[in-house]
Parts: sequence; C-alpha cells; structure tokens
Amino acid sequence: MNNDKQYAVQKIRADYVEKQYTDLDELKKLDAGVKRPARVFAYVFGSIGALVMGSGMSLVMTEIGKTVGIENNMLVGIVTGIVGMAMVLVNYPIYKAILKHRKKKHGARIIELSDRLMER
Repeated sequence: MNNDKQYAVQKIRADYVEKQYTDLDELKKLDAGVKRPARVFAYVFGSIGALVMGSGMSLVMTEIGKTVGIENNMLVGIVTGIVGMAMVLVNYPIYKAILKHRKKKHGARIIELSDRLMER
C-alpha cells in the first residue's frame, strides 16, 4: 500500500480507536487548567476596562452626555476614563496573582508528573 493510502487509513482508524491517556496528556491538561482561568480573566477584565475608558473619552470629546441627560459630561467623562485606566493598569498584576495562586495550588502534581516523564 502506498504512503498516502496508509496515512488515510490510519487517520480514519484513529477516530474509532479509544484514546489512551498518558501522563503527558494529563500534564498538558493540568498546565492548561492552571493558565486558562488567569487568561480568561485578563481578557475579559481588560476588555471591560478598555470599554469603560473609551466611554469616558467619548463623554469628554462629544456631546453624547448632554443627549443622554448628563449635565457636566466633562467631569463624568474624566472620572469614567480614569476608572477605565485604573482597571487596565491593575489587570496585569491581578493576572499574575491569579496565575501564581493557581501554580501554587497545582504545582506539586505538575512537578510530580514532569519528573516521572523526564525519568523515562
């Protein structure tokens, strides 16, 4: 059988064979489980902070505030923009703290698995 046919057969066969999970699969899953919550938080919180900062800039630079019924849109816009900037500035330190906490929580198991894999 030529290589292309053999590859196609192996690929189809792999869909029907029950996958055997190894220590490496578990290590990858644990690593992803440590990093994913911190990343999701950083993306969501950073995006919200950018939107808040942008809405503050919009209030300062346009007449939207008066249309909505805000009397002093300059002051409200500046305060809103500063709150958004603060959110964006603290995003990275919060991300690092979440990541550190999760590494501490799951680190022992990850080290154990990686040691076992490196011994082989």
